[in-house]
Amino acid sequence: MGSIRIRRSMGVLLACGALFVAPASVAAQPGAGTFTMEQVISYPFVPEIDAAEKGDAIAFVRVLKGVRNIWVADGPSFSPRQVTQYSADDGQEITQLTFSPDGKRLVYVRGGDHDANWESKLEPDPDSSPIEPKVTIWAAKLSGGAPVKVTEGDAPAISSRGELAYNKAKQVWTAPLDSKGKPKRLFFDRGDDGDLTWSPDGSKLAFVSDRDDHSFVTVYDLGSKKLTYLAPSTDLDGYPQWSPDGKRIAFARRPGKGGAPKPLLKLTPNPFSLWVADVASRRAHRVWQSPDTLHGSFPQTAGEVNLHWADGDRLIFLADLDNWPHLYSVPASGGTPLLLTPGNYMVEHVAMSRDRKSVIFDANTGTTSGDEDRRHLFRVPVNAPTPVALTSGTTLEWSPIAASPSEVAFIDAGTAAPPSVSAIGLDGSGRHDLAAGTVPTEFPQSQLIAPRPVTFRAADGFTVEGQLFDNGRGARKPAVIFVHGGPPRQMLLGWHYMDYYSNSYAVNQYLANHGYVVLSVNYRLGIGYGHDFHHPEHSGAAGGDEYKDVVAGAKYLQSLGDVDPAKIGIWGGSYGGYLTAMGLARNSDIFKAGVDMHGVHDWSYTLGERLDKQPKRYEKGDAEEAMKVAFDSSPIATMDSWHSPVLLIQGDDDRNVHFHETIDLARRLEDKHVPFEQFVIPNEIHGFLRWHSWLAADNATADFFARMLPPR
Repeated sequence: MGSIRIRRSMGVLLACGALFVAPASVAAQPGAGTFTMEQVISYPFVPEIDAAEKGDAIAFVRVLKGVRNIWVADGPSFSPRQVTQYSADDGQEITQLTFSPDGKRLVYVRGGDHDANWESKLEPDPDSSPIEPKVTIWAAKLSGGAPVKVTEGDAPAISSRGELAYNKAKQVWTAPLDSKGKPKRLFFDRGDDGDLTWSPDGSKLAFVSDRDDHSFVTVYDLGSKKLTYLAPSTDLDGYPQWSPDGKRIAFARRPGKGGAPKPLLKLTPNPFSLWVADVASRRAHRVWQSPDTLHGSFPQTAGEVNLHWADGDRLIFLADLDNWPHLYSVPASGGTPLLLTPGNYMVEHVAMSRDRKSVIFDANTGTTSGDEDRRHLFRVPVNAPTPVALTSGTTLEWSPIAASPSEVAFIDAGTAAPPSVSAIGLDGSGRHDLAAGTVPTEFPQSQLIAPRPVTFRAADGFTVEGQLFDNGRGARKPAVIFVHGGPPRQMLLGWHYMDYYSNSYAVNQYLANHGYVVLSVNYRLGIGYGHDFHHPEHSGAAGGDEYKDVVAGAKYLQSLGDVDPAKIGIWGGSYGGYLTAMGLARNSDIFKAGVDMHGVHDWSYTLGERLDKQPKRYEKGDAEEAMKVAFDSSPIATMDSWHSPVLLIQGDDDRNVHFHETIDLARRLEDKHVPFEQFVIPNEIHGFLRWHSWLAADNATADFFARMLPPR
């Protein structure tokens, strides 16, 4: 099998205002590629798109080398123009694009971390600014002029009367859009308030009052200045949706937190129901109840229940009832749901047409080979299971939104073309590009390869899917397994709709270009292949069985004629960092080097923290047994067999995986005399907010593999 010698390094590589650059020797090695890491991650990215409710206008965020700006395109030509002029890679997000009802202003949020598992008292400061960053709401006049800061706050919602409501310190506030008046709290509520939704006439505001173990759908009347709690109960109510006439609110209900302890080592149903409440009387009736089965559990894919009020007084929602995340339609008065999207595929991002007569969505199905690892757009009537494809082929399309009564805007990409913005007719005709600007000249689009779909079998006979990056040049190359995070994620046959995984795709392209065969494994626990695939027994802290799929991927690589079976590496972030550490701890005989980016290393630490937050009571359920299983399912449980070198990467302001996970693993590696290196980024979060942070981490990854598993 051969062996790799490495001088044990205890140094800390710090990206602290200075850029880490991979040594020049990387590019000079035999079999080296034709482009640099900086070139391949210079792709533009579009994280968000929105459309005006009235009039033909769309807005989208475009990110280029960490510089975030907003573009607006007006119909009917939808020619884009830039409305903000930010110029720094400062790590300040731009999110929550919101048009005013008259279409004259665009409101957005700047700053924060909107993908965190827990809140911090301080906002992210990835640029290490001496001035404390704040989450702020801005408004831009679409007729021209510089955007103005409205106030500190988050989650803006604008009424049909032009009144702004927003969240601040978990309460609801209001402020004038022209920033000339003083912000004020709109009302006091004892709960943590969110999910703000205005009535169609702008006279009332619905929101969710979260009380931790239960929650209420609540209405504030601006005229009477009174709060109304709709059908209050011991349940968790949320996802409010106004009826078109503003007299009723539909919402989803789940059981409140309580009852006998649920087993931690066994999957249990999490049922939900749909309700409609009359705002005036406060009374509500149940429209539909999910079955008390695993497939009847509350959906956990994009948009979750995806509740919408449709034409014909029908409700649209998403559920996994037939093992797949699908759209259903049910009368608001109650009845049997109608499955709108039959087939073995998942529905992901969902939007309503302007007339509410049809639903526009993306799904991983189509007529082209490999479409289970792509996204295409479809339209389906709200009262008939007759979906029609709007796009097809080897491109990918996602995040549809009604740009006009007759057109849909969306984000699209390919295997080489990075994410951009396009539009198409509701009948699938007239597709045209709305991209703002051009792809940077240094971006090596013509040199990227098309990954191909592959399958292989795990030890238990399960068929696993993945994408293989192999340029076919030469023989007996080192290979690398890539494992995504989440874990409710799916790697695709092209650029990804999440910026985190577009970066991963770019790194995999770089490695393939520089003499490696790369296999991205879509292991069990991910999405795209049904509810049972997404929710397997004995996974994660309950057994880590999904690791079988990673080993199967490595053995598949070893079977390829152009792969050196003694030179297999592994890398991934977050949950992928966990599986990377599992590979190194359990199978250093297979995985000869790894890059573990902000991974989980001790499930018992995570589980113990969760249990500590629960009320202290006599009933313990299977908590004691679960703690042991959690530890045994962790990389640190098999440290004695960990011999392969590893690079540890993490930002120390991570709000998804505790930085302690990396600290703890580093000390254990020291104790076992396992060679490791560190790359710590002060003040960065989980999904790095600065492009230069990604560049430094990606270069460190490539450099590590070049030294540990050098191509011939």
